[in-house]
Amino acid sequence: MARIPIWPGSSSFNTVVNPTPFGFYDNDTDFRNDADRIATYVVQRLGYPMVDIELQDLNLYSCFEEAVTEYGHQLYTFQIRNNLIDLRGKSTGSSPINNVYIDDNYGISSQGTTGESGGGGDTDGDGYYYDVNKLHTGSLKVKAGIQRYDLLTATGSGGTSTISGSLPGTVTIHKIYHYSPAAINRYFDPYAGTGTGIQSLMQTFGFGNYSPGVNFMLMPMYFDILKLQAIEMNDHIRKSGYHFEIINNRYLKLFPIPTNDYTLHFEYTDSSGALTEDGGEDLTMNPETGTSSSLSTITDISNVPYINPTYKYLNAPARQWIRKFTVALAKEMLGSVRGKYQSLPIPGDSTTLDYSRLLSEAADEKMKLIEMLREDLDTTTTKAQLEIKADENLNRTLGLAADGKYQIYIH
Repeated sequence: MARIPIWPGSSSFNTVVNPTPFGFYDNDTDFRNDADRIATYVVQRLGYPMVDIELQDLNLYSCFEEAVTEYGHQLYTFQIRNNLIDLRGKSTGSSPINNVYIDDNYGISSQGTTGESGGGGDTDGDGYYYDVNKLHTGSLKVKAGIQRYDLLTATGSGGTSTISGSLPGTVTIHKIYHYSPAAINRYFDPYAGTGTGIQSLMQTFGFGNYSPGVNFMLMPMYFDILKLQAIEMNDHIRKSGYHFEIINNRYLKLFPIPTNDYTLHFEYTDSSGALTEDGGEDLTMNPETGTSSSLSTITDISNVPYINPTYKYLNAPARQWIRKFTVALAKEMLGSVRGKYQSLPIPGDSTTLDYSRLLSEAADEKMKLIEMLREDLDTTTTKAQLEIKADENLNRTLGLAADGKYQIYIH
């Protein structure tokens, strides 16, 4: 009969080459520090040193890695299910969204550290942030007499754009701030075409000979509003309207033809940072424009950009769940090993190993842990939180009424 390897009594994660099957967390300092403590905890839960444990350190490290991965699977599957309505149609991006807050404005605005973005920016290199849909502000140096501009080319367009040099198909223009001058700027323009005749009124009242440079006359508020409307109507009818044409998010044509140099501002997103899993650019052909684009879209649960959790970011309740799940996995593995050697010879007799009990307990513990985690996650949905808050307010009100206490509102 083959000799069964047993737990030697200690382990050293840092001295083992490729200690886990996939190496998801081998470079995580917290994971490395906990690995040997987890191994000791598991074998002691299984009965060591009172009984021999037919497992080695590699088996226990593998269970530890699987437990962390299973926790991330349950957590992020819940997040995808809960937020898919806000994620579908957004870019998959170049970074995972594990630590990104998802709300109704995801991909448009954010609470991130860099301001307006789809998840903020990573300032310390530790967190994951989703920045492909970050809304940038750009500008174009408009030249007098030049109406057409290429926003992606610095030369040949007459003006210089801050997005010159960007890849075609990666930039999406969202807003261009090209408006007619405000009517209030021309309130005192005698050639505004309003026909108000203030000077004639001054002459009629006998004030025409006073203060020739500036006229002061008390007028009702609606007079100012009507005058501004008159200026806008005059410009709308008699002059070329302020508008623009944009083709392929690149070629811009301004109306009317600029008469002076100024800076035109616009908002855009740039998806040129999107990368494939192996680090290369994810270029896809746009059939309408014939250009390549690195933008990929979230369509279902299979391409939402979640990755395995970062162990060092997991809090104490998460790590306790992982410890218990590691024990269940190790118990399952130990049951499988002992099932191969169902009976062992002893002097004058043989003994039967408890493999069936271990397998049964392991399956039950795993199921209960997953159910407990799913129940905890279900209570964190927006709907569940609102219901809990409503129940608390109702109970507080009923409790005050039952005690004969009433809330006093002071206005």
